[in-house]
Amino acid sequence: MAGIKVILYDDNDSLRDSVAMLLEQSEDFTLAGTFSNCLDLMNNIIDTKPDVVIMDIDMPGMNGIEGVKVIRKTFPTVQILMLTVFNNDENVFAAVKAGAAGYILKNAEPQYLLQAISEVYNGGAPMTPGIARKVLMQFQNMLPEANKDYHLSQREKEVLALLVEGHSYKMIGSKLNITYDTVRAHMKKIYEKLHVASMTEAVAKAINEKLFPAR
Repeated sequence: MAGIKVILYDDNDSLRDSVAMLLEQSEDFTLAGTFSNCLDLMNNIIDTKPDVVIMDIDMPGMNGIEGVKVIRKTFPTVQILMLTVFNNDENVFAAVKAGAAGYILKNAEPQYLLQAISEVYNGGAPMTPGIARKVLMQFQNMLPEANKDYHLSQREKEVLALLVEGHSYKMIGSKLNITYDTVRAHMKKIYEKLHVASMTEAVAKAINEKLFPAR
């Protein structure tokens, strides 16, 4: 029985060879391909049909985070595990935000890598302990202090949603079949309720706290 089908992106020849050897020695995995860059990523995935992609970050042409975005958008069922030397906040959060399901460092034990591939395949989110702590702390910092109720009316939420989408007051009036002055009146109320002084602040608060109805 074929194991979990894996492909690997990394521009380090020796790393590719060692991971390939590790996977080939285990009956739980099938190595479907190794690649030194993401330049032909779409065709690579179409040809190999992997269950899990192991992705490095620093590669020529297209970096791994951009590669993750492409995979997540075009092949949503493919799971992605980052395997990299980078443990800085910027790369960790960019990879997770792009759609990586796991993030482990290259100094991890070989058995840990195999376990991480299985976890990703089965819906888990394996992370090197230090990375997990970074992600958790960032998530905690992003949480609002409380779910505030600004008591926006349904119409005010609709106006705010259109504002977030980039519509002008005139366009909002046309879409909601209300006058320009009525839109302005709604915006004045929105500013007061959200305790903001500008359109930019209103949009930022609306996005960060999801204050508008899904459209």
